[in-house]
Amino acid sequence: MENKSKSSGSLHKNNLHKKGYDLEALITICPELKEFVFTNKYGTETIDFSNSKAVKCLNVALLKKHYGVTNWDFPDENLCPPIPGRVDYIHHLADLLSESNIIQDVKVLDVGTGATCIYPLLGNSIYNWSFLGTDIDEYSLENAGRIIDENSLNSEIKLQFQPNESHIFQKVLNEDSKFSATMCNPPFFKSKEEAMGANKRKLKGLKQKSTDGRNFSGNSNELWYIGGEKAFVHTYLYESSLFKKQCFWYTTLVSNKDNLKSMYASLKKLGAIEIKTIPMHQGNKVTRVVAWTFLTEKEQKEWI
Repeated sequence: MENKSKSSGSLHKNNLHKKGYDLEALITICPELKEFVFTNKYGTETIDFSNSKAVKCLNVALLKKHYGVTNWDFPDENLCPPIPGRVDYIHHLADLLSESNIIQDVKVLDVGTGATCIYPLLGNSIYNWSFLGTDIDEYSLENAGRIIDENSLNSEIKLQFQPNESHIFQKVLNEDSKFSATMCNPPFFKSKEEAMGANKRKLKGLKQKSTDGRNFSGNSNELWYIGGEKAFVHTYLYESSLFKKQCFWYTTLVSNKDNLKSMYASLKKLGAIEIKTIPMHQGNKVTRVVAWTFLTEKEQKEWI
């Protein structure tokens, strides 16, 4: 039942960013990026990736140049997603769907789509998938809605408010729902204090000054959840079992590998037919996608 995929040690082979960025070309697309570019001690042009404004400007340029997203803005307090890592999840999900012969009319449920709506934008641009994005934050959905409007994607990307922050699929899925896959980037930390502590350690490692204030991008529902990533994903697993026939592949990112063992045990108890673990790498960071289905082999064939 369990299938652990081999690690390649780098970004997905189809990821446009696996060889880095052409900053000169990006500056042509987005002149504002120039003020953030400098030459490091190795003689390489780069940006300060600890500066959320620099990362946001880089992302704006990447989305314009490679993904046809001409308008992308959000409040500074919201999480600024790294494009290469988000693209990787999309490509690995595409591989998973292709292996199941799901190529046409792909419909994806993005749990916690956030103010940036990044996964729907990328998935629609690269593979022409349609999306439903959900979130517990109405203000984030309002901003995501503006991005969708300004890029004329209303027919491809829909949004839905999740009114109960303790639920994930309940109040969203019903017996008539049918999704090719779900995707999610869960909150990692257990509290604001834990998130800030981790950020201070990160800045220290980068030899950047830390302050007592909030010196990272990301609001509460994006960064922390009571019980942390483990509690969130176990709610995700349980609620997926309430809608076994409504989705072919349920998937989520899992940052902490120590959470995998309990996830596998829970999924087996919940009746998962097949479980896959897909490693993903971005620089020194290692994470993974865990995917599972409740569909029998016969039901999988009938799905097509």
